[in-house]
Amino acid sequence: MRQDSLALGAGPLTIEAVVAVARQRRTVTLAPQVAPRIAAARAVVERLAGAEVPVYGLTTGLGAGVDTRLTADDLIAFQHRAVPARAVGVGPRLPTDILRALMLVRAAGYAAGGSGASPSMLQALVAALNAGFHPLVPSKGSIGADDLAPLAHLGRALLGDPEAEAEVGGDILPADTALARAGLTPPVLGLKDGHAVVVANALSVGQGCLVLEDARVALDALDAAAALSCEGFRAQLEPLDPRVQQARPAPGQAQAAARLRALLAGSALEQPGAARRLQDPLSFRCLAPVHGAVRVTLEAAREPVAIELNAAADNPLVVAEAGTGEDAGEGMLHNGNFDMTALVLRFEALGQALAQAATMAAHRTMKLMSPTVSDLPRFLTPQGQSRTGFATVQKTIAALEAEIRHLALPASLGVLPVADGIEDHASMAPAVVAKTGEIVERLRWLTAIELTAAAQAVDLRGPLVLGAGTGTVYAFVRGLVATLDEDRSLGPDFERLERAIAAGKLQQAVAAIA
Repeated sequence: MRQDSLALGAGPLTIEAVVAVARQRRTVTLAPQVAPRIAAARAVVERLAGAEVPVYGLTTGLGAGVDTRLTADDLIAFQHRAVPARAVGVGPRLPTDILRALMLVRAAGYAAGGSGASPSMLQALVAALNAGFHPLVPSKGSIGADDLAPLAHLGRALLGDPEAEAEVGGDILPADTALARAGLTPPVLGLKDGHAVVVANALSVGQGCLVLEDARVALDALDAAAALSCEGFRAQLEPLDPRVQQARPAPGQAQAAARLRALLAGSALEQPGAARRLQDPLSFRCLAPVHGAVRVTLEAAREPVAIELNAAADNPLVVAEAGTGEDAGEGMLHNGNFDMTALVLRFEALGQALAQAATMAAHRTMKLMSPTVSDLPRFLTPQGQSRTGFATVQKTIAALEAEIRHLALPASLGVLPVADGIEDHASMAPAVVAKTGEIVERLRWLTAIELTAAAQAVDLRGPLVLGAGTGTVYAFVRGLVATLDEDRSLGPDFERLERAIAAGKLQQAVAAIA
């Protein structure tokens, strides 16, 4: 279904819009109010440059070079040097969806008017997005005090540096050739334009949008897997009773319990005496409190991202409106609005919350394989212990769960001072956002494994009356993964199911139910 263009600057930019531009190639236009906003900010830049007052990155150097005044005939040349000098990134190139999110977020920053950049810089970014011009940008090199290195590599390609590379139509070409192939021309750098290319946290914020969307989809799938495990385990549903939630209204718990009850509605487990045990292991019994807490943490992480998407966080900030009293007068204000601590703390918490849910999923899956706890054949094989069944899958589960716990450890508590000690604090935002995304990826693998094991448990338990939601989940799994009878390679099954989860297909299948 064709999407209308996103009118950048017409209203608040949303996480969902970033995802659509990044992954569905939604086109972008500029709202009418953007041009006068940028023109007003540009006039302030030009006036201050002519007045020869000290302004960071305009009439002075950058970083520790703030104490160096630029001569009048060096103002433009300095902007040309600023971009390649910061193209110091290394490592794997950013995937296209993350790159497109980065490009859109930087364009939104330009459109907010606080950068004072030339209109051509914003127009070049929007045109590149719409033309599918994708610079090759290394993923490593930013500490989260502006994503200087990734943005510098982006800027080199947009400016047509023949030593930079970009992808157009599936071909990787020198940037100048790629621009010509896409029908684009490089913008001409003016005052402050080189600095404005790099002075933003567009990688951290853009990738953050994608991670939040992926986490939401993954948690919906995890709810479905947990509910199907309850069916296969023949779990006690009393912990989901609304009266239990009312007795202790912990954050998100009632909502999580309601989602699980909706998935299980109509199951034979709702009948008195259907559960096998009076009290189940905590990985079953504590589903509502843990999944509820994770959802609340996910929602909390959206707040700083939404703020960053619609902020003018450049340093210095161009103020083009007159104001009153102490705020009177236009100008350029030096600031620390680029600091990402608020966002980073929320993403660190999200990673730890996801780790809690992942560990529970691993425990549930292991419990299904244990005859001592589940009363099912060991390792869920119907052919007896001459077969392996799911035995070696436990190693994959253990590896994934250990990696998730490792990734959940804080990465933001310290960073080496840089710029001759002037920049002695940084949030490590790109690393924190990226590792949260890696946690989500591994959680999807664990969820695919749990779904497969839970469906196997349902089969081994014999004919069962499943809930409306769990029946849909079971059918979804069996549409992709056959029951395990004789031993086979299960890795491809997990891969198939994980791809379907990532694409939101399981979420769509149960959306009308829970």
